[in-house]
Amino acid sequence: MARLLIVSNRLPMTVRHEHSQISIIPSSGGLATAMKGPHRDSNALWVGWPGDLGRISEEQLRVIEKEFENQRLVPVYLSSNQVKRFYEGFSNGVLWPLYHYDTEKVQRDAWANWNTFVEVNRLYAETAAASASPGDLVWIHDYQLSLMPAMLRRLRPDVTIGFFLHIPFPSSEVFRILPWRNEILEGMLGSDLIGFHTFSYLRHFRQTLTSVVRLATRGESVMVADREVRLGVFPIGIDAGYFTGMAADATIQEEVSRLVSEAGGRRILLGIDRLDYTKGLPRRLLAVERFLERHPEWRDKIRFLQITVPSRSQVESYARLRKELDEIAGRINAAHGTFGALPVHYLVRSVDDRALAALYAAADVMLVTPIRDGMNLVAKEYVAMRAHDDGVLILSEFAGAAAEMTEALIVNPFDIDQLAQYIKRALTMPKSEVYRRMKRLRQRVIGYDAFTWAEDFITGMKEAAAAATPARPGMSSPGDLDALAARLKALPALTILLDYDGTLVPFSDDPEFSVPDDDLLKLLKKLSMRPETQVHIVSGREHIQLGEWLGMLPIHLHAEHGLWARNCPAGEWTSRIPIDGSAKDLLRPLFKKFARTTPGSRLEEKTAGFCWHFRMAEPEFGLEQAQRLADAIDQLLSRNELTAHQEVLKGTLVVETRPFGMNKGLVIHDMISNNIANHRMLVMGDDTTDEDMFMALPPEGTAVHIGLSKSIASWRVPDPETARSLLRKLIE
Repeated sequence: MARLLIVSNRLPMTVRHEHSQISIIPSSGGLATAMKGPHRDSNALWVGWPGDLGRISEEQLRVIEKEFENQRLVPVYLSSNQVKRFYEGFSNGVLWPLYHYDTEKVQRDAWANWNTFVEVNRLYAETAAASASPGDLVWIHDYQLSLMPAMLRRLRPDVTIGFFLHIPFPSSEVFRILPWRNEILEGMLGSDLIGFHTFSYLRHFRQTLTSVVRLATRGESVMVADREVRLGVFPIGIDAGYFTGMAADATIQEEVSRLVSEAGGRRILLGIDRLDYTKGLPRRLLAVERFLERHPEWRDKIRFLQITVPSRSQVESYARLRKELDEIAGRINAAHGTFGALPVHYLVRSVDDRALAALYAAADVMLVTPIRDGMNLVAKEYVAMRAHDDGVLILSEFAGAAAEMTEALIVNPFDIDQLAQYIKRALTMPKSEVYRRMKRLRQRVIGYDAFTWAEDFITGMKEAAAAATPARPGMSSPGDLDALAARLKALPALTILLDYDGTLVPFSDDPEFSVPDDDLLKLLKKLSMRPETQVHIVSGREHIQLGEWLGMLPIHLHAEHGLWARNCPAGEWTSRIPIDGSAKDLLRPLFKKFARTTPGSRLEEKTAGFCWHFRMAEPEFGLEQAQRLADAIDQLLSRNELTAHQEVLKGTLVVETRPFGMNKGLVIHDMISNNIANHRMLVMGDDTTDEDMFMALPPEGTAVHIGLSKSIASWRVPDPETARSLLRKLIE
């Protein structure tokens, strides 16, 4: 059976070194809780950093590693410099603020930590690869390891890879700020399944794929070359049973009674957050202040407890935040406190689970108002503790939990007036409404807990593994290409057919800039001078332009997908079929309209058709327009009974029309039927139009595909430079 490997930044434990004694303590937290069952029940391994072990002796380390082995924990050891640059520098200094829309906090010297981020992700990938067996499921967690899926796939293509993002995925406009946006996306796309907390995060990811790496998604999947990457929404839950159990605990109930008694009949409002600028704490305090200003009669009737758990105290921005909160809380109490009580009790301290549970159970109103949060489990923990279906939850619309917990009072945390109004509404809400809202919230929180979440994601990985088609050949190795070149050189005669754009030259934003360079011209000339060798360029380009660029060479040219042919340098261009201009006249206004209404696109008119390029258009809009154009062409041709005259093609960032039935494969068919070429052929191409040549090849032929897209070719090279390198081997 497939085994599960869990990979996270940290292992679910803490090594304590006190008085020369070593102990390993299980960690708390949402991920550790959610993965506890799968790790325990499925003989799974957990890969991660064990924390700073710098003061541990060699003997103590051996003891710790033995305990790691017993608990199926696989440590990834990092130096203090790696931790500083990878975790504090790039993960939390660049990705964290960017993904939470606080672009001003993105470190300006981020480039200094990028290489370490890559290095550490590779170290995790190598550790997981060494621990995995064929068919295993590897579940990678969170933004710190977003490069790892692709790295692991290169090392272990025989495992199924899942990646879950525990924080928000930002809109494409924000994500594009990141200089390493392509690398991050390509890293994540090494997965078989990518999970998000909410559909909005998934939607942002899909839009980013379109706008940044120009990949079109289909529903909840995206094709990366010929491999499907599934996308899914998996909102993480809590250990609901643990909290409902504490709600019935007698000692906790005693603590609840004490808290209520200390409040002296005042209504208790509660906020519990880690000290972080994403939690919206200043605005929350300002909303409490606004509420008290507008409703002074409540000054001695509420007690607002704000518990702030210290975090990253050494970071300057966090220290400034703490100082700001101190000042606001002090100002509120100075203005609205009475001789009997202060309305705001602001505490900076850690809280254990039992004290936390008592606070949840005592609070009449819970405020969870982050300005951006991946999920926020505090909201769910509060609901789980409300054993009597009482209490009101005020929840930010920008917390992932808001997508599920619609019965809460959903608030815009940037609107301080609205938040103040919702505090009043929560305090005065009829008991029947309180009961109805909380009852539904509890049903959802208890019904979809952390363990169900983990089970659903693992099931999704298994389904992805079962649906995966056998992998097509990967890139041909340098050694195999050397052997291929040697075999082709040994043939008594050879016919070479080459596509142009994407095969011999890289794609350009403007196709007119793809002029052949001197090295390419020299290479083609030398190939044509090989004994018993024919060289044919088979391109979709217009014949006059192809002749201007390559007409001086002793090679054969085929333009507009084989419509035009010129069989020797001094020969004339001839067309394979008569050219009918009626369809072009009909389609010209349509193509001009789309070129006019799609900024960045351009129209190329050919002898028998049109080519609409949208490589420089806004990616998502360009893809949408391309589909609209293709549909409009089909409808126009059908209405005018011209579908037998023209057909539409959707290529790489291009939509074009050509005479029906005309394709590059006809070039090979004509050569064979007229016995004008040796059956030993080498054909090289990069897109769907070149597949027609590959399919027309005789059995003795060799097909080489350039790039990662789907192809029937047996040989693959990554780019035009490697394609040229292979051709050079034939003349060396």
